[in-house]
Amino acid sequence: MTLKEKIMSFIDRLLKIAGKDNFQLDPVIGTNYIVRQCWKYGWMMIRGKLFSFGQKYISHSVFIGKKVKVIEKKRLTIGQKTKLQDGVYIDALSRDGVQFGDNVVIGRNTRIECTGGLQLIGKGVKIGNRTTFGNDCMFGAAGGIEIGDDVVAGQFIRFHSENHNFNDLTKLIREQGVTHQGIKIGNNCWIGAGAIFLDGAEIGDGCVVGANAVVTKKFPDNVVIAGIPAKVIHKR
Repeated sequence: MTLKEKIMSFIDRLLKIAGKDNFQLDPVIGTNYIVRQCWKYGWMMIRGKLFSFGQKYISHSVFIGKKVKVIEKKRLTIGQKTKLQDGVYIDALSRDGVQFGDNVVIGRNTRIECTGGLQLIGKGVKIGNRTTFGNDCMFGAAGGIEIGDDVVAGQFIRFHSENHNFNDLTKLIREQGVTHQGIKIGNNCWIGAGAIFLDGAEIGDGCVVGANAVVTKKFPDNVVIAGIPAKVIHKR
């Protein structure tokens, strides 16, 4: 067996460990790049072992990037082969905690903050199996965020499950309290980069959300939505 064949065999084993069965690498990718990626994911595996040590609800097969920070780790649940990329920040203080299924990917520099104030802790976040988010996403989960299985989401996506009341002109807005309706995303959705979901937003299974859309209300299954505010532009 040649050196390249040995490297490819090792990569196949590593990909299976990472949850990528039947994954075919593009033949254009050079050996040096592949070796760097193997080095990266090898260290993520080691960090994952350390990260999960002594944790009842965190799988021992997680992948953890550099400079990942978690507050209230005891409220964090992570399934098998889930990846937290470099710079992920999670404040899991909430009633239901932060729950990731199997094979979830949370992109670089993503922030998950479950509580807006200490007078009333937030509800938390639940993300289903095989759901992936790109880099620099923001989860404001005071009102709760629930995301289904097999969701593909781009970069710079924001969830704000808390809204300020402002109807009383005799009071300051900051004194009128907030609403917590929550946000729900169905299974098998594709969310374009830069999309924003506000408190009370909900999309059904099989939906497509256009880039930079602002989702403010509920939508049924299998529709394409886009715009500010988002509206149905097509049915799948």
